Amino acid sequence: MFEVRGQLSREEFESVENLIFESEGMEHWNLYENFDDKGYWVQGVFESLEDAEVGKQAFEEAVAVSGDLKILELEDRDWKESYKDHFKPWAIGNLHWAPLWLKAEYELPEGHQVVWLDPGMAFGTGNHGTTRLCVEQLIAFKESGQSEKACRLVDAGCGSGILAISAAKLGFENVKGFDNDADAVRIAAENADLNDVGRIEFAVCGIEEGLPEAGGDCLLANILANVLVANSERLVRAVAPGGWLILSGILGTEVEQVADHFRGCGKWSAVRTDALDEWASVTLVKLPR
Repeated sequence: MFEVRGQLSREEFESVENLIFESEGMEHWNLYENFDDKGYWVQGVFESLEDAEVGKQAFEEAVAVSGDLKILELEDRDWKESYKDHFKPWAIGNLHWAPLWLKAEYELPEGHQVVWLDPGMAFGTGNHGTTRLCVEQLIAFKESGQSEKACRLVDAGCGSGILAISAAKLGFENVKGFDNDADAVRIAAENADLNDVGRIEFAVCGIEEGLPEAGGDCLLANILANVLVANSERLVRAVAPGGWLILSGILGTEVEQVADHFRGCGKWSAVRTDALDEWASVTLVKLPR
């Protein structure tokens, strides 16, 4: 087994993330963010040195990266095993995210829930700063006294489904997610089944079609800042009175601009911003009627 591995800048990480998820023939590649060294990495695993060299060349032709990609020989083990060096369990409050390979041995405290992650299904570690920020606010929404049974929760631009699945694990029963990428929605449904929350409704559609007309009690949108701003009126309309709008995918340098823009698009009882490293989120609570 041979590994092609290289460190990326944040901008390159975003570009490569889209490439891997949206392109055919990229099943050998995965990404991870190392919070210990605050680094972004790309990794491809191949059966032979020749395959690794071909894969490296194809990758470099598809996307320009500033750092060097190195080919290293791995121990003779399944390619998924190599991810164990990087993917570790993490938790926020009573909700845990853990690799699927630890399912038989992971000790979950009583009353806690876990989202099982399988990088082979394009789920990654879930430990991206934007995901963590959204999850923290999702937990705050639950702790604000919301009814898990009655609340309508929507994950806009759901990707591989980690936020929708996390919501279901927190006990929310009416959870929907949508994305304009059919492959993303297929993978989200597979990940939901993996976590025994197949009741989540996933749909292939864009923001205009996917947002609820009747209003959602919690609307999560982990999308790029420019997309959030361009669709701000739709997003605000889709939040029910008293509901929460949780926005992420925002750089720290953009967060005040995004927050100010959304302040002017609706009537809110609370607006807060949070940051994690270079990422940020905006949480807005709509005034009740």
